[in-house]
Amino acid sequence: ELFEKKNYELRIAGGAVRDLLSGVTPQDIDFATTATPAEMKEMFTAAGVRLINNKGEKHGTITARLHEQNFEITTLRIDVVTDGRHAEVEFTTDWHKDAERRDLTVNSMFLGLDGTLYDFFNGYEDLKNKKIRFVGKAAERIQEDYLRILRYFRFYGRIAEKPGDHESNTLQAIKENAKGLAGISGERIWVELKKILLGNHVNHLVQLMYELDIAQYIGLPLDGNLEEFARVAKNIQNLSPKPMTVLTSLFKGKDDVTNLDLRLKISKEEKNLGLFLVKHRQELTKAPGPEPLRPYQDFLMESREANTNSKIFELLKYQGEEQLLKEMQEWTVPSFPVSGHDLRKMGVSSGKEIGTALQQLRDEWKKSGYHMDKEELLSCLKKL
Repeated sequence: ELFEKKNYELRIAGGAVRDLLSGVTPQDIDFATTATPAEMKEMFTAAGVRLINNKGEKHGTITARLHEQNFEITTLRIDVVTDGRHAEVEFTTDWHKDAERRDLTVNSMFLGLDGTLYDFFNGYEDLKNKKIRFVGKAAERIQEDYLRILRYFRFYGRIAEKPGDHESNTLQAIKENAKGLAGISGERIWVELKKILLGNHVNHLVQLMYELDIAQYIGLPLDGNLEEFARVAKNIQNLSPKPMTVLTSLFKGKDDVTNLDLRLKISKEEKNLGLFLVKHRQELTKAPGPEPLRPYQDFLMESREANTNSKIFELLKYQGEEQLLKEMQEWTVPSFPVSGHDLRKMGVSSGKEIGTALQQLRDEWKKSGYHMDKEELLSCLKKL
């Protein structure tokens, strides 16, 4: 109503339009408008609408807070200068020009609040056909911001129906411009890469990153273990792994984790998970016989580190052990039933003896699969 009153056009833009057309509830809704930031500020202030102080203003974005929600509204713009990372923009009232500077056709649509779809580049057609294409010439779009290479992969994994359905000139443009990713910050790359790792067709897309010479510029090992990656990508299909669990299958050793961290600045928790998987994926496996979970349970009981259990869950996903994962998630860590106090009552008095006895009882308890209770353990002590 505010925009209408002032005769400014206002439309929903980009990702939210794509989501609405796909029948998905958008996470957040961005708006585009013909009003300049100055005009918006004046209009909102006059109407008593709170503005959130935001650094987006020089790019043309104003954030208004209404009904406990933030709304980002951006003035239509044209890129004047781009350097592969940032753009200098000038404002326009031409919707077509604004759509032209967006990355992919499925992200370049606008939706009027009356339900009219404004689609200058056949984005809706592409969405229905599950095609991912750059707006205009792929090479030009990529050179404006090299991160768009990874955005192409991310949306491919989200929208495309099957692996391998790319236009050859798009792949050519990606290959020729892959080196540009070297200049993109690790943090930005990691945000995109994590989403790719959790999307569909992940095995196909990572193999493609190697074929198109992208891997080396985004922190992945030159000689990544693609066979292992393919195997693990299959293992984890319905297990909701963490991105790092999927990625670690490319790594041959801990140096690969360190190099990834140097390039992408991953979190401490992510790095520790990678190191854990690289170290234990081979020898920490299920036991033959009736107690397949025992090795994992023993490891957990002996671990002195925090969140070892969540690392073990990720290891089981990596190994594709769906059933064991369920059992392990339901298993509660038992607490050792005997204390030094119990031993004193039985007449063991010296601290050293108590320590030794407790250790022996712990070993017996472990052998029993953590089933022996206090009585059984104490009677066991008499035998010992």
